[in-house]
Amino acid sequence: MANTTVTQVSHAINNFYDRRMLQAARPLLVHTNWGQVRDIPQGNTNVIKFRRYSLLSAATTALSEGVTPTGSQLSVTDVYDTVAQYGDYVTLTDWLELTTPDPLLTETASVLGQQAGNTIDQLTRDVIIDGTTIQYASTAGARGEITSAMKITRDEIREAVRTLQGNDAMKITSMVSAQTGFNTTPIGACFVGIVSENTLYDLKKVDGWTPVEEYGGAKMQGEVGKVDEVRFVMTTNAKVFSSEGADSIDVHGTLILAQDYYATTRISGAALKNIVKPFGSAGTADPLDQRSTSGWKATFVAIRLNENFAVRIEHAVSA
Repeated sequence: MANTTVTQVSHAINNFYDRRMLQAARPLLVHTNWGQVRDIPQGNTNVIKFRRYSLLSAATTALSEGVTPTGSQLSVTDVYDTVAQYGDYVTLTDWLELTTPDPLLTETASVLGQQAGNTIDQLTRDVIIDGTTIQYASTAGARGEITSAMKITRDEIREAVRTLQGNDAMKITSMVSAQTGFNTTPIGACFVGIVSENTLYDLKKVDGWTPVEEYGGAKMQGEVGKVDEVRFVMTTNAKVFSSEGADSIDVHGTLILAQDYYATTRISGAALKNIVKPFGSAGTADPLDQRSTSGWKATFVAIRLNENFAVRIEHAVSA
């Protein structure tokens, strides 16, 4: 058991001690913001199923008088995935609580909450970045062929948009509320791009780049600017394929999203909870009331619904 003691949290003996701890550096958690949210009621199952009906081809053959046409058949695609549990906790000692002026439970809950959000964000990222519609920058035909000169450009963005439009993908018109995690708020119709801070550095030099400060309307969490009909958000959690390009350079994955590309699912009532076990709650396992714990537990899964509704642009960035 990894106890947190006064060794990890030292006494604050400064004459001027700020009880408001400095906010930890935290990545912007954005990857869950544009997926459908479909929760499973408790007491049912941990498997979620999504069903997609294929479109019918246009009926361009004229009817013959008195002749019944053959007709068409419906075609469905079912997509399944399984909700899993995730969680972590920290153990605090009674001596730490007796000798530190820090509001331990408050600060611990904040740190654990950030860890929980970061966990779910990265789980979602790893699912949605793994789609099968891939665009390699410039003349590259594979990730390992991407050189340091093959950066993101306006033409690359337009090519991704053309692919989405050719796949009949719809622009995104709403996003999941950051406050509730399931309600949606409207946004202006657009495709959404998720980029790293290094990609943003290059985007600012792209022809047609418009900073977020220069256009109106409601802004998305983390929004930094746009190119044509693609609005970009930046996060340090954006996917980077370390040392997988030519000459072992890092390859960055910029994801251009359309509506209904993916979904997230939890068990209703068990999406995320903070669990505190006070001193003495362990009974004979803690006979001297020396340990308390604070932790979190969540149920979650992210699933891609339609591979045609997102494009992953793989490219290099400036050093």
